Amino acid sequence: MILANTAANGEELVADSHLLPAVAVGKKEGDLIRQYVTTNPRPRGVLSFGGTVLGVRPSPVVAAFSSRGPNPVSPQVLKPDFIGPGVNILAGWSGSIGPTGLLKDGRRTQFNIMSGTSMSCPHISGVAALLKGAHPNWSPAAIKSALMTTSYVIDNTNSPLRDAAGGSDATPFAYGAGHVDPQRALAPGLIYDITADDYIAFLCSLNYTIPHIQAITKRPNVTCSRRELTNVGSASSTYEVKASGPGGVAVTVKPAKLMFKHVNQKLRYSVTFASKERGRSAGTAFGWITWSNKQHKVRSPVAYTWKM
Repeated sequence: MILANTAANGEELVADSHLLPAVAVGKKEGDLIRQYVTTNPRPRGVLSFGGTVLGVRPSPVVAAFSSRGPNPVSPQVLKPDFIGPGVNILAGWSGSIGPTGLLKDGRRTQFNIMSGTSMSCPHISGVAALLKGAHPNWSPAAIKSALMTTSYVIDNTNSPLRDAAGGSDATPFAYGAGHVDPQRALAPGLIYDITADDYIAFLCSLNYTIPHIQAITKRPNVTCSRRELTNVGSASSTYEVKASGPGGVAVTVKPAKLMFKHVNQKLRYSVTFASKERGRSAGTAFGWITWSNKQHKVRSPVAYTWKM
């Protein structure tokens, strides 16, 4: 059997198990094979195992089946958070059923090649456990922050991460903050922790009025606070900010420099976005806010959406 991808899966090759000899090909190769089969009166082909391939380039690539953002309920929340390994993973397999999962499959094996969120989830969970072991006092939000701000968006060919679905450059709506980097996440420099005030700030971003927020939170005094960073690096650390984005948006960060004097010190900053293009047609663009010094780069993606 020759299993050819449709346009939705592009050139991504997923190693599914089959009951008969089979080979998977991408959409481009599938189209060529289909043309050959339909135009040649006696089409012939040979399936052969080419061995295990190492050092695949480009890698990593955003999986075609990976979920895409933004958050459908609250578009203000950029999703996904980040991505991790989840395609063609050698994983443990139940001996009670064959590798295809079909009842007529009588084969039994202890391992199988699997793909999906069921594979990326244990990878990320393992990295989170690694960070928790190294930093027992970190909250789940601190661990998530470290994983996000240290993720990378450049592949092993020194090019932007590609989207397997269409073959073009992926965007933060496909990879979020980027691909997880366990080594860098161990020492992120700064983290964004979460308190109740951060959830109140989110309500502010949704244009809830102060009386509405007071009714929801049962707090008499409510203010829309600014973003807050916690220093988990060196005691004396100074970070400078750099904001990148489309030319049609003016980004202002105050203050432009954060000077920490001790570990676990918290400092706040505010960001203002202003569109410089009136009457712009609907569309989406992306940028980054990065706090950096000689040792660390603490980067957060930003998505901009214009509506008609």
